Amino acid sequence: MVKDLFERIQNNKGPLGKWASQAEGYFVFPKLEGELGPRMQFGGKDILNWSLNDYLGLANHPEVRQADTEAAAQYGAAYPMGARMMSGHTKYHEQLENELAAFVMKESAYLLNFGYQGIMSTIDALVTKNDVIVYDVDAHACIIDGVRLHMGKRFTYRHNDLASMEKNLERATKLAEVTGGGILFITEGVFGMRGQQGKLKEIVAMKERFNFRLLVDDAHGFGTLGKTGAGAGEEQGCQDGIDVYFSTFAKSMANIGAFIAADKDIIDYLKYNLRSQMFAKALPMIQTIGSLKRLELLRNHPELKDKLWENVNALQNGLRERNFNIGDTNTCVTPVYLEGSVPEAMIMVNDLRENYGIFLSIVIYPVIPKGIILLRMIPTTSHTLSDVEETLTAFEAIREKLENGTYKEIAARTTVDLDA
Repeated sequence: MVKDLFERIQNNKGPLGKWASQAEGYFVFPKLEGELGPRMQFGGKDILNWSLNDYLGLANHPEVRQADTEAAAQYGAAYPMGARMMSGHTKYHEQLENELAAFVMKESAYLLNFGYQGIMSTIDALVTKNDVIVYDVDAHACIIDGVRLHMGKRFTYRHNDLASMEKNLERATKLAEVTGGGILFITEGVFGMRGQQGKLKEIVAMKERFNFRLLVDDAHGFGTLGKTGAGAGEEQGCQDGIDVYFSTFAKSMANIGAFIAADKDIIDYLKYNLRSQMFAKALPMIQTIGSLKRLELLRNHPELKDKLWENVNALQNGLRERNFNIGDTNTCVTPVYLEGSVPEAMIMVNDLRENYGIFLSIVIYPVIPKGIILLRMIPTTSHTLSDVEETLTAFEAIREKLENGTYKEIAARTTVDLDA
């Protein structure tokens, strides 16, 4: 007997979906209102927002707003109307590609209409069934989904573990010798959950012993790391060793879209084989022209990155001085690890938002191990040192309540349906 396809969906909402009745609209899919920035409104109250993907504060920069407005007035939201390969593009698309390639010190670049689908399609286009993929076990979901498209073998190595990398490169080498394929090594410039940089310099050095090509997702590194802001490869002095460099516009550029950069022959190949770009609408003019302005500001105003790091250092040093566990982050991403249950985490975040006016991202099981609560903050250029002090004071208060059992007691009196 054939089952109803929806039976499983109706009976098992998934590890996160089961929390929907308690979480939706508040802990997940929250509704933030007001102008994008550190100070917004949530549930009718003013909050200090640490969940902004706007590292350099460009979202509300007057020159950016003007460029976006003028592009919208001149071209509307539809232009170009169709897939870039068939329906055409503009000189602005080509200009942005050329400027991005130069900025990240690569020969050529290609625009992507979305980062998530773009890197998935890049992985799919770079490998055949005879090739082997080696990637970090903590890779972002877009990388994992890209790897799932691969019809050949793949190996994961322990997160940022050099010995595990070598072991899996050895396995991949033996297999590729049999299949007649090559090896694609995938890591991130910055791991967005823990804030650690990928060990790019060490990985590049492994090329002396293993024959592989390196793809780096540098979504959080682009604009924030390196002398010029060119990312984690520049920061670690190994940009030349990155064969295919990827970044999204959704972080430092405060926009929609993404790009890949590599040698010209690789980009030329990808232009004609990236299914997510060949068969999807081109990046609209608003995003294209707007990104040109954003890149100009990123290049010409290093004080934006300097202010970002002033805030990052103030927040992270303040947390360390107060004995908070922020792991081994060496980037702007600021995780705070606490011990507690999922119900305690929900009560604590409610307290942070309602009584301290602090809004941030919360990460719980099954994304991280049971018994751990991860509060993730994204400092930006737009934050102030006063914002940092306010947040540090609030964190000391909630930690005390967590440790003295206040949140556990409240959670015990609150109905939380784990099977919802």
